[in-house]
Amino acid sequence: MTTFPVRMARWSAGHPWRATAGWFLFVVLCLGAGISAGSNAATSEDFRVGEAGRAEAMAAGGGLEQRPLERVLISAKPGTGTLDRAAAEAAARDVTARMRKLPEVGSVATPVRSADGKAVRVDVTMKGPELDGKKHVDPLRAQTAAVQAAHPGLRVEETGSPSISKGVEKLRGDDLSRTEIIALPVTLITLLFVFRSVAMATVPLLLALSSIAAAIGLSMLASHAFPDAGVGTNVILLIGLAVGVDYTLFYLKREREERARAGGRLSPQAVVELAAATSGRAVVLSGLAVAVSSATLYLVDDVIFSSIATGAIVVTLVAVVSSLTVLPALLATLGERAERRALRKAARAAGSGTAQPAPPQQPKTGAGRITGAVLRATSRHPAATLTVAVLATLALAIPLLGLNLTDMGRETHSRSIPAMQAYDRLNHAFPELKSMHQVVVRAEPALADEVTDALRELARRAEADPALAGTAHLRTSPDRRVSLLELPVPHYVSSDAAQASLERLRGTYVPATVGDVPGAHSAVTGDVARYADYPEHQKQKLPLIIGSLLLVTFAMTVWAFRSVVLGLVGVALNLLSAAASLGLLVLVFQGDRAESLLDFTSTGSIGSRVPLFLFVILFGLSMDYQVFVISRIREAVLRGVPTRQAVLEGIGSSASVVTSAAFVMVTVFASFVPLHFMEMKQIGFSLAVAVLIDAFVIRIVILPALMLLLGDRCWWPSRNGRGAQNTVPADRPFQNVG
Repeated sequence: MTTFPVRMARWSAGHPWRATAGWFLFVVLCLGAGISAGSNAATSEDFRVGEAGRAEAMAAGGGLEQRPLERVLISAKPGTGTLDRAAAEAAARDVTARMRKLPEVGSVATPVRSADGKAVRVDVTMKGPELDGKKHVDPLRAQTAAVQAAHPGLRVEETGSPSISKGVEKLRGDDLSRTEIIALPVTLITLLFVFRSVAMATVPLLLALSSIAAAIGLSMLASHAFPDAGVGTNVILLIGLAVGVDYTLFYLKREREERARAGGRLSPQAVVELAAATSGRAVVLSGLAVAVSSATLYLVDDVIFSSIATGAIVVTLVAVVSSLTVLPALLATLGERAERRALRKAARAAGSGTAQPAPPQQPKTGAGRITGAVLRATSRHPAATLTVAVLATLALAIPLLGLNLTDMGRETHSRSIPAMQAYDRLNHAFPELKSMHQVVVRAEPALADEVTDALRELARRAEADPALAGTAHLRTSPDRRVSLLELPVPHYVSSDAAQASLERLRGTYVPATVGDVPGAHSAVTGDVARYADYPEHQKQKLPLIIGSLLLVTFAMTVWAFRSVVLGLVGVALNLLSAAASLGLLVLVFQGDRAESLLDFTSTGSIGSRVPLFLFVILFGLSMDYQVFVISRIREAVLRGVPTRQAVLEGIGSSASVVTSAAFVMVTVFASFVPLHFMEMKQIGFSLAVAVLIDAFVIRIVILPALMLLLGDRCWWPSRNGRGAQNTVPADRPFQNVG
């Protein structure tokens, strides 16, 4: 029975211009539809998790939700001495007058002077939800710049969540542009080295970029079901370039092998069908594995991971579609042109138009020199090789025992952002603004006075706490159902003092005060609580995601090869490579040894999203190599080759493709390491390391050693792999030319 990839390849190769035009029309339609529909950005409600999220929901129910807040800092210019008080007050009045005229501004607070008298600040509260502040902050910043121009003797600057978010967004865009400048040329050079042909090297890159364009449009449509948290495009670029090039590379390499093996006896269309019967099926299985693995991120119940899952699924499936539809057409067209060039060249050499065809070129299917040496050593001593390789990989995983997960919040943003420089100076002048606790209480209106007394008692207790400082601020909703107490914290959210104060607040102060009010429901949020609750949420979900991934990996492998043993092997190897890469990540980023080399300042922790992202994406991508390599081994077994020889032959013949594909992936992922954002650095580093380990240790050393030791038991409950669906269809299309 002809498989779906073969049928698609047959039609595409037979109608190359229709297939090519159809693909690019598909890309244009996807982009057009996405732009027309627009992107549905996540709202504040979508980001709520844990107790902090419950408290924010309670506050919003009473109209006390957080509003976008900007702060204008007025201080003396460097080198000018002390602050001129009269000039600072005049500048503050100017700021106040200008800001109050803006339609984006809800209120402007009375100017506040710092304790040391060296700075004055003006707090400006914007209208609308907190996350929308960055969309409307430009007019405020323009007025701040105008005040600076009117008072050249002072330093007038603005910071706040909207300004910082705007700066982060711009810096992220600049970083991604630089990433493309690095990744695209290196990928093209790698492909030129692999294929020795400009046309063949351009095809994977062109299809990957067009797949990314289509996926961006589709993801904008998908955002109306799964709101975009602002990371979707990053994921599409990261995953799209890697899998797009990989899938095309697998197909291209197999097509070249089949063409060389046919030696001119088959038409270009028939050669493409042969490639589709083998690599085409592997691409479909690999794409499904990445998509299903990525879908487990929806179980995290977090808008950021939902955005990541949506981007990864969409771009992976689009890349699979491109490899099944337009790629066969391009390959058939390039094959026909290559044949015509060969005939013309032969005709010119012979001095006539009826030159004999060139002798068939034998395909290079054997292992390279290094891979061959490794496989020879492995075949002679599989048990020793397996033991050494596994122990070495486990040694890399040892630092994982000291893993410390935290949220990579505002403190970790690059100081190249002007708003972050102002943020540091603001916190130096007003240390009580470094972070905030917010105690939210909901109760019936009849209990409002009792709740107010309890919150005031809580504030009095907090005044004696050395980790809390500043004046507490109490607000009550108009219907008197919700009350909110703000407690300033003069410590950054990541500090031990801030975290300890949260523990005391939740564990002692709240239960002893508002906790004694019958019928009152309380929860604590704020900067410190969000910082603590988000990583805890990820830790709680991690076992569920890992369990789901193990089940998916096992099920996909069993389904693909009808082998329970190979399913268990796939699970074990994926866990091994993930653990090793996470161990290296902890070793590099939780310490300070590599700070100057990788240009970062260690936080002593790993971003709470990184392990989940790494596990999911790595499990999906490693299936690429798993499916491709084992498919080659099974092909040999189905031809009657003994399992031992098939293992060496299959891994040897696929090694060049795996290493080339891995190099492309590593290049793409490593290009994220120079980014200014700590979490993106860690994700790029961990994925690059994981692919290196998976491709060069797991697939070329550990997998063959394990399969050699298992022998025919690899295929249990099938017999020698014959219980699985044949990767080469019975109607293998040998069509003679002429």
